[in-house]
Amino acid sequence: GRVLAGPYAAMLLADLGARVLKVEDPGKGDMARANGPFINDMSSYFLSVNRGKKSVTLNMRHERAQKLVRELMPDIDIVVENFRPGIMKKMGLEYESVKEVNPRLVYVSISGFGQAGPYSRKPAFDMVAQAMGGTMSITGELGRPPVRVGFSIGDIGAALYAVCATLAALYEREKTGQGQHIDVAMLDSQVALCENACARYL
Repeated sequence: GRVLAGPYAAMLLADLGARVLKVEDPGKGDMARANGPFINDMSSYFLSVNRGKKSVTLNMRHERAQKLVRELMPDIDIVVENFRPGIMKKMGLEYESVKEVNPRLVYVSISGFGQAGPYSRKPAFDMVAQAMGGTMSITGELGRPPVRVGFSIGDIGAALYAVCATLAALYEREKTGQGQHIDVAMLDSQVALCENACARYL
């Protein structure tokens, strides 16, 4: 997980007692480490969404790093990733591959537009999800341009849905012994959060 949606979901799981291992790029780490404000050269933004985790650095573009992560898969309960669809497959770490070595795995994918469909390969940031999901159209003042919500509800909304689905999947696994792939889209999450605004529009 990087920047916000994936890290926020993993942070909530850590808050609930999970032991979380965050994989970051060597040298620079998660992109969020460069976001201010800074306290003693440390990003307070990064700290605010990564508490309770242990970090390791691995160059996931390198075959040795990918092999190491694959070797860890039998001992992992949950994978949270928020890359564009197809990136994990390039590393040989997509759900279809890793479930072969760990059928109990709960694999959580958070993306802008979901794992399938015409927009699935497109990148998305919070503002894109807020705009396309309708949130910005109902925020602001009459007669003035749409306004982005003051916090990242596009990312955080998706993270909350992801955690809810993860807990349900863990409960299901207790009954069946089987894990599953959770597919959460930021766009879908925004539409769902617009609740009665959608009903009024339709």
